[in-house]
Amino acid sequence: MAKNRNNSKNQKRPHKQLSIIEGPRVRYAPSPTGPFHLGAARTVLFNWLFARKYGGSFILRIEDTDIERSKPEFEKDIIDGIRWLGLDYDEGPGIETPYGPYRQSERRHVYKKYIGQLLAKGHVYRCFCSEEDLDAVRQDMISRGLPPKYNGRCRALSEQEVQDNVNLGKPFVLRVKMPEKRVVFEDLIRGTIEFDMSLAGDIAIARGDDMPLYNLAAVIDDCEMKISHVIRGEDHISNTPKQIVLQDMLGLTHPEYAHLPLILGPDRSKLSKRHGAVSINEYRKDGYLPEAIVNFLSLLGWHPAGDREMFTRDELIKEFSLERVQKAGAVFMQSRLDWLNSHYLKNKLPEELVESAAEFLERAGLIIREGEKVVNPENREEISRAFIAGIVSLERERIHKLSLLPESTEFFFKRPHFTPDLLVWREMSLDDVMRSMMRLEEMLGAIHEDEFTKEKLDQALAPFYGEDKGALLWPFRVALTGRRTSPGPFEISEVLGKKEVMFRIRYAKGLLEKI
Repeated sequence: MAKNRNNSKNQKRPHKQLSIIEGPRVRYAPSPTGPFHLGAARTVLFNWLFARKYGGSFILRIEDTDIERSKPEFEKDIIDGIRWLGLDYDEGPGIETPYGPYRQSERRHVYKKYIGQLLAKGHVYRCFCSEEDLDAVRQDMISRGLPPKYNGRCRALSEQEVQDNVNLGKPFVLRVKMPEKRVVFEDLIRGTIEFDMSLAGDIAIARGDDMPLYNLAAVIDDCEMKISHVIRGEDHISNTPKQIVLQDMLGLTHPEYAHLPLILGPDRSKLSKRHGAVSINEYRKDGYLPEAIVNFLSLLGWHPAGDREMFTRDELIKEFSLERVQKAGAVFMQSRLDWLNSHYLKNKLPEELVESAAEFLERAGLIIREGEKVVNPENREEISRAFIAGIVSLERERIHKLSLLPESTEFFFKRPHFTPDLLVWREMSLDDVMRSMMRLEEMLGAIHEDEFTKEKLDQALAPFYGEDKGALLWPFRVALTGRRTSPGPFEISEVLGKKEVMFRIRYAKGLLEKI
């Protein structure tokens, strides 16, 4: 049905620069029928970058004409996700301008005027076919090896037959009398694209006389909101010629179109949940940072001029251009996102992560909030921001997302329980372990609480390391954590403080004394 007549992904259009100089107006127009997912977020990002790059406006329009499937909670999820990613929109729900309202369900008065024009000009007709009728036509055409399309049955109805059906209250849709011609348009990413509209059939564009379906509503809203560039996924390519036909019938100008490549799974099929893709809100709940998500999405289908992979938002705005958006599908790699998120975790100040970290610790029951205070439910002691920042500083080198923080840091909030044999390092005897614990108790006890830092602890124990540091540091680590793997005991001690460290050493020593 479609032909791409230009293989050059970098071909420039002669009118492109003019529209950009004037300040582009772009939009993201989701249907609130499901969660805000990665592909949608990538579309938002590219529209936002394009608008910010050229000093234009980014509009959020909610296409909620599907009354049965559109839900307020999905609209909220979309808006919350966009804001969490830091991709602010200039117009949309909550930011009204003369171009609004920005929910299609609130724009029926606008659509009615244009539908009236189409009826008056004879471009559309009422179709009373039932779903059963349409399905029978579809199956018949498929069985004959033909592309399924409406057979035009109701186009031949007389005015009297139409009026009789209307008087009987029969439901109907409006169908456009599709011209049997070729539609050619210039895609800013893919070049020249051509469609044979004889294969499309008479598409439905409205339910009744005042409720437009997707293609008509999008055409009207893009015109009324003065959208200059439509940047959307390639799954909409087949809608573009239909919308151009409607624009021509209504005497409207055409925006410029750019269709982004699909996001694919590692197996090169369309990205889905089986590849690990989840909604943006789920990534947020799983401890990914918005900066990492934005950086990751920017490289799905777009490539910068050099080999850089790390970008701030300002750097992305400066670098972004549609000329560098690829045609081929972009492969989603979870490992790549994890690496990026790990990088951003390591490069943020621990204090910047305290609030996010506290959410995960609270969800795991390791801390609770009591008014303005945060306390440890185990001992009711108040927990400071500095304590949480210290934990984050230690563990961010070891985790790639914040949801892993509670499991790896539980020992900071709950005193460990373990068997004495875990304290044994290599070939040490229990007597050797007891001597190590006694030395730890003596040497650490002599350090003043205000000087209980990792540097001071290392200096105090250095003279007693001998040939194998592990003989002293292994039981020290286990006494503090009850684990075989963890950050170093000096770093842990600095966060826990002298009082808690001494308690845990004496507890471990007590276990040995009972043997």
